[in-house]
Amino acid sequence: MQLKLFKTLWGFTGSHTEAVKRAKEQGYDGIEGPVPETIHETEQFAELLRQYGLLYIAEVATTGSYVPDRRLSVEDHLIYLEDRIDRLKTLQPEFITCLGGCDAWSESDSITFLTTAMDIVAKNNMDISFETHRGRIFFNPWITERIVNKIPSIKLTCDFSHWSVVCEGLQETEEDIIKSLLPNAWHIHGRVGYDQGPQIPDPRTPLFKDDQEKYAEWWSWIWHEHHKQSRKFTTLTPEFGADRYEYFDPVDGRPLVDVDVINQWMADSMKQRFELLN
Repeated sequence: MQLKLFKTLWGFTGSHTEAVKRAKEQGYDGIEGPVPETIHETEQFAELLRQYGLLYIAEVATTGSYVPDRRLSVEDHLIYLEDRIDRLKTLQPEFITCLGGCDAWSESDSITFLTTAMDIVAKNNMDISFETHRGRIFFNPWITERIVNKIPSIKLTCDFSHWSVVCEGLQETEEDIIKSLLPNAWHIHGRVGYDQGPQIPDPRTPLFKDDQEKYAEWWSWIWHEHHKQSRKFTTLTPEFGADRYEYFDPVDGRPLVDVDVINQWMADSMKQRFELLN
């Protein structure tokens, strides 16, 4: 089994051409990011990916923002997803990772959205994985476990940093839930959170070493599960980001770290850890 690493477009302010070149230079296997806004941009992006031999994971945040508009309905979210799928066919993604639905919905509405979304994607010969993300359906481990028990075939993009904030740290009871969800774990977002925030300042420093090691352990559980499933490869996107996730000077707002450098370090670090497991 191989580990394939994807460069995130979250917070990247350059062009798709610059992003693709940078990903190739940094040794990534592909790019994870939103669907371009126009057909022309989508076609150009698809050509760049082919030219540089990179894979693509499509990020779809239903209703268009990382934080959903809580006034919008299940149908609104599904319409948004269908629109993105139409434009995704040109890009031929490995799968869609979806920030789907809304944390304020009832579990019944959430299940309706998830099952319908899975049907829509399957009819278009694609795969979809739903992210464990604040503001969305899977914003905490308990709801996630209950819904997965009702939709056993669902796939999860595991970003445990969001759960660390919601739970103020993940203890043994939440770790038991992570273990129960391993058969559904599909993709990893490689960001390390802690009990009071979704992103430690810098994984290279010893200050948050315990959090870093704990996350690496959870990710290794997923890798072992994927090996048991005889998957040809497993995927991870280092996802330290900006958007006030990164630490910055409180006076002038200047970022104190370069998240691109941190993500590169995380990619290299996880590659080394993965090789030790094989």
